[in-house]
Amino acid sequence: MVPAAAEAHLDWIALTEAFKTGHDLPKAEIEDSFLYRGQDTLLSRAAWIDGMGIAVKSATIFPGNPEQGLPQVNGGVSLFHDTTGVLEALVDFHLVTKWKTAGDSLLGARLLARPDSAVILIVGAGNVGRSLREAYGAGFPAARFLVWNRTGAKAEELAAGFPNTEAVGDLEKAVAQADIVTCATSGLSPVIKGDWLRPGQHLDLIGAFRADMREADDTALTRSRIFVDNRATVMTHIGELKIPLEAGVIDPDAIKGDFYDLASGAFHREPEDITLFKNGGGAHLDLMTARHILDRWRAAQATSNPSRS
Repeated sequence: MVPAAAEAHLDWIALTEAFKTGHDLPKAEIEDSFLYRGQDTLLSRAAWIDGMGIAVKSATIFPGNPEQGLPQVNGGVSLFHDTTGVLEALVDFHLVTKWKTAGDSLLGARLLARPDSAVILIVGAGNVGRSLREAYGAGFPAARFLVWNRTGAKAEELAAGFPNTEAVGDLEKAVAQADIVTCATSGLSPVIKGDWLRPGQHLDLIGAFRADMREADDTALTRSRIFVDNRATVMTHIGELKIPLEAGVIDPDAIKGDFYDLASGAFHREPEDITLFKNGGGAHLDLMTARHILDRWRAAQATSNPSRS
């Protein structure tokens, strides 16, 4: 078991570089399945990357859990050896999810946002919002941060835990100030309006993971240059793109690239673009993250216990 204590050996920039390296390997085989009971979801994701191994991640998303003092998201991650199929490790689920999710968005921003981005708005003050503050703080250390949440007290709580971070109450005004808007909400209806956006901004969308969920409206998509982490995990079953694609608001050619296009140079911005990145968080990224965590943990153990190396 790789415990949560492995986090002490992790670094946000190093993880994004590991993602780049992982996308140089053969394209992942991915299989996702969803089971629903009302608003409750069982999401099972599996990925196999030739040369890296296999990961199986099962996540339960129960929106009512916080009212009972329980985490909304729970689950487990199993990592298997690439050439033997032997179970190598059980990696802490929350550790993998935290670093995969925020690291995915950070890599998107490092590639698509203006390097001189000075103001970053976090929309949503839950656990993912906190992780985004850590990740974006590492990637854009000189930036000033704004936090908006439907419940203002949660935004103030998150902001109080970090330097140079301020809770705000007017979302439209905050979007106007921001160079990067990173959105991690759990509602079904868009909270970001395309009419609020201006040239040069970068919009990072994380929260929608079901076919009936969106965080940005049609105008935001039609005004933006759209990128995703992986077309295969985003376009067909996440509402953020599935809904406007099926309605003919955008066509598949509107998606300009995913992380497998890094070598081709397609994953880039022009100065006046509004760039939109949809973080789908596919199983291949869970695999890359779990492998990175295991490698870091093994290296740390070997350093502290040389006789085991």
